[in-house]
Amino acid sequence: MSKFDSAPKLSKSKFVAGCQCLKRLYLHVHEPELAAEPDEAKQAIFGQGHEVGILATRAFPGGVQVEEDHLNHQKAMERTQALLCDNKVLAIFEAAFLFDGVRVRVDILERQAGDCWRMIEVKSTSKLKDEHYPDVAIQKYVLEGCGLKLSESCLMHLNRDYVYDGNSYDLQQLFATNNLAEDIEELMKEIPAQVAEQHRILALSAPPEVEPGERCKNPYDCEFFDICNPEVPNFWVGNLPGIRKEVIKRLLDQGIELIHGIPGDFGLNDLQRRACLCVQKDKPYFGKELSNELKNLKYPLYFMDFETYDPAIPRYAGMRPFDQIPFQWSVHVQREPGGDLEHYEYLAKDAHDPREDFIKSLLNVLEDAGGEGHVVVFYASFETGRLNDLAAWLPEYAPRIEKIKARICDLHPVVKGHVYHPEFYGSFSLKDVLPALVPHMTYEGMEIAEGTQAGLAYDAIIKGRLRGDEIKGLRKALLEYCGQDTLALVELIKVLQQKCQS
Repeated sequence: MSKFDSAPKLSKSKFVAGCQCLKRLYLHVHEPELAAEPDEAKQAIFGQGHEVGILATRAFPGGVQVEEDHLNHQKAMERTQALLCDNKVLAIFEAAFLFDGVRVRVDILERQAGDCWRMIEVKSTSKLKDEHYPDVAIQKYVLEGCGLKLSESCLMHLNRDYVYDGNSYDLQQLFATNNLAEDIEELMKEIPAQVAEQHRILALSAPPEVEPGERCKNPYDCEFFDICNPEVPNFWVGNLPGIRKEVIKRLLDQGIELIHGIPGDFGLNDLQRRACLCVQKDKPYFGKELSNELKNLKYPLYFMDFETYDPAIPRYAGMRPFDQIPFQWSVHVQREPGGDLEHYEYLAKDAHDPREDFIKSLLNVLEDAGGEGHVVVFYASFETGRLNDLAAWLPEYAPRIEKIKARICDLHPVVKGHVYHPEFYGSFSLKDVLPALVPHMTYEGMEIAEGTQAGLAYDAIIKGRLRGDEIKGLRKALLEYCGQDTLALVELIKVLQQKCQS
């Protein structure tokens, strides 16, 4: 009997987790119930990865899938061995192997001349990343340990330069493949020791002591983050805007954990010092120049917000992997200071390409006063980026789009430059600014309360997996959420104007 027969088995994913943190590996194997449940965004990433993986296999005609799941690894290995011996099988998907106590499932194993194989790991990313190297290396280690001859050890990812024609995917162009065999040569020398160390850790009766730090978030968010990183107080020194890790360490080394304890002569930049004083005095700050910023607003004001979704696989003609589909907008219009509000909105109805309807309907509203008045947003680079995309996809609208861009007023730098509230907690995002300055507005209790949820709701609607009443409910939630975002801008301007007058 092998010494690994009764020991917990490593896998490709567990090995990679162990490379990030040995405590993360231990908890994965022995106490998985302590892991935080993946949120909607992470589940969506997993789902996209599955879709990308299936599409990638279509680039290898004649391939055969090993259907046995991870709970039936022994049967999966037996099926793999049968396929390896069948020369008619040109590629194997999810081939299963075990060596040195490490189980792996290979995304794609392509048969080559001379009894060689090309190993391919598929990632639903737009580029090769540092964390991909150990992922490929451990598979190469296991496969070669099982006696396979590998001609290449590859990482396959989506190609951001590929432009979809709207008809069929050119899989040779959609994917980019990198042979990492030479790049991982030095890494391969370390694998046996790493595997041995990980097996040693798994044999312990308790998880190893590991100091929390950068590894808790890099290269992946650890599922056990909260176990090693207790929640910090709202006024922890790390909640100063833009504060660097080394500055936090200097403060903590001096025994200063709260912003209240930071001395006046400690080296902070102007923004951080302003935030520090606001917390220490428990008083918000409204700069003298704020009034001038607001006086420059030209009515009518168009408070605007977009919602988008960025599928890994391009969905419509002219799009690239991870291009953002603009599917929803909301605009509140105020014709004069303190005047009544008018609300306009657009939400794509189905799976048809929404881009032209989106921009046509938006322009009709924004141009209704002869092209006059500021278009108010929060963090303009997002809306400007989407307008640039639309101008490139639909050049006939480009001149009109350029005029809209020239009218955009971004509230983000206005707030960041002239306002601070202790309850910003170091952040200038709208979701943090709003409850501090406009406490009667909240996203709590809303079915959709942030942009990622909105994108996922749209994706669920257009994929046709929902019933009529479910679609109706999600559309209502989407309209409420996007409308709340633009109404929030109206209320934010109102509060800032009142502060300038008081």
